[in-house]
Amino acid sequence: MQTDTPLLEVSDLRISFRINKKDSIETVKGISFSIPRNCTVALVGESGSGKSVSSLAIMGLLPPDTSQIGNGSRILFEGRKLLELSTEQRRQLCGKDMSMIFQEPMSSLNPVFTVGFQIAEVLQLHMGMNAKQARKRAIALLEEVGIPEPEHKIDAYPSQMSGGQQQRVMIAMAIACEPKLLIADEPTTALDVTIQKQIIELIHKLRVKHQMSVLFITHDLALVGEIADQVIVMRHGEIRETGTTQQIFHHPADSYTQALLHCRPSLDKRPWRLPVIADFIENDNTLPEQRERQRGLHGSEDIVLDVRGLSKSFFTREGLFGKKEFKAVDDVSFQLARGKTLGVVGESGSGKTTVGLTLMRLHRASSGQAMFDGKNILAMPDKDFLPYKRRIQIIFQNPYASLNPRFTIGQILMEPMQIHQIGGNDGQRAALAVQLLDKVGLPATAFYRYPHEFSGGQRQRIAIARCLAMKPEVLICDESVSALDVSVQAQVLNLLQDLQEEFGLSYIFISHDLAVVKYIADQVMVMNRGKVVELANADDLYHQPQHAYTRTLLSAIPRGLASAVSMPSSAVSI
Repeated sequence: MQTDTPLLEVSDLRISFRINKKDSIETVKGISFSIPRNCTVALVGESGSGKSVSSLAIMGLLPPDTSQIGNGSRILFEGRKLLELSTEQRRQLCGKDMSMIFQEPMSSLNPVFTVGFQIAEVLQLHMGMNAKQARKRAIALLEEVGIPEPEHKIDAYPSQMSGGQQQRVMIAMAIACEPKLLIADEPTTALDVTIQKQIIELIHKLRVKHQMSVLFITHDLALVGEIADQVIVMRHGEIRETGTTQQIFHHPADSYTQALLHCRPSLDKRPWRLPVIADFIENDNTLPEQRERQRGLHGSEDIVLDVRGLSKSFFTREGLFGKKEFKAVDDVSFQLARGKTLGVVGESGSGKTTVGLTLMRLHRASSGQAMFDGKNILAMPDKDFLPYKRRIQIIFQNPYASLNPRFTIGQILMEPMQIHQIGGNDGQRAALAVQLLDKVGLPATAFYRYPHEFSGGQRQRIAIARCLAMKPEVLICDESVSALDVSVQAQVLNLLQDLQEEFGLSYIFISHDLAVVKYIADQVMVMNRGKVVELANADDLYHQPQHAYTRTLLSAIPRGLASAVSMPSSAVSI
């Protein structure tokens, strides 16, 4: 095999899915690309662009009953025609020479087996190792991917590991047989910036060490600049643009690529409104000049929520009668100004989500006060707190999990109105629900549809509409845009800002995305291990961070080519 030939060649790939007995929809529309040896190629696009479906076709993981690959499609791996191989041949090839890291490690790892068993299973199946050899190799792999105390962690279950550690286990499984091609499908989407940076650096280090190629799938162009040699941009099942990373970042030719680069919040500017894909394409690839949005507190603002010494502990059993205390939130104090946004940032386990849930009384506080309208809402009986539920609402990270799949959108919006006796009758409530849908940019016909019929961004808008039905004064946004594409994220952030201006809402905006927090927050509170380590106006904190942990977080923000790893470049074959 000549080393200058591509490792993988995809030619005229077409993929269709059946939507009923008669009809089907084409999701990938004749794309062609190649992956050179010892190279990282990024496949970029929004949800629904076809990038993950294309990777599943390469791995032979498409559902056979509902999907179909076009007759003229070809996928060559080292010259072998993958689409002509038997199921057993594909299984052997994909387990050993090609492997894949999936987006959500907790749903990919078997919760009833230890991580060591799952890694060893791969080695025994594809490498012919016995149990002792496989365990020894599994420990070495865990050490290679940066898992602390691998001799002990090998016997841990997935639920006993953090999200970042779970993803490292998935990487260890993927590289166990030293594959020639590693496909990473959104491997860092829901991870903190520090863990995200570690995973990116780990994948790059492993690629260089094992001389493999990587197909890195993402919707975040900032990450692309950190890891990729070449970039393929997809939209609506078609390839819009390809080129080296330098070309894509500095001289993007396609309007969609240019739009993707402009949608993500910048650390340098804060435009009055974030541009979305349609804004850029409809204005001939140009954006109108916008005035800067000023953020920050002056000290004379009216305080709507005053939190003092908030603590929350969880207890686990230790021994026969003992118990061990874990302080998730430890003596946290802050004030939320009316009509302003407090950003709360920190790594997983820092306590930021627990703060939000405790303020909503979804967790019972161990100690502390939360003064709202002159009363401590944490100490009052449940009956007395009921009227305050209307005034403090929360938007959860996963809108699909927080929306009842058996209810129509109308029922979802009307249920809290009925509980809190908003509106004289169901007719008035239905009319108000339609008004709320219009307020968040959804048509009146959405009233009769179900959550699964909407995209992630639309479901998040429905969750916001449900909160607005209560006419709240404080809205807690818990990672409410973290899993959204950059354009949909921009739409939701613009909506939140519009609603804040119209209704004077106060936000507690919890996020691990520091660029988003910089854009939307007036004040930023940095948490680490349950404690507040820094609290300052957004611009001051980002320009002059005082705490070492804050500086660590800021240094981990992906900045595209500004901090890209130095890698060789080659041309993309199309």
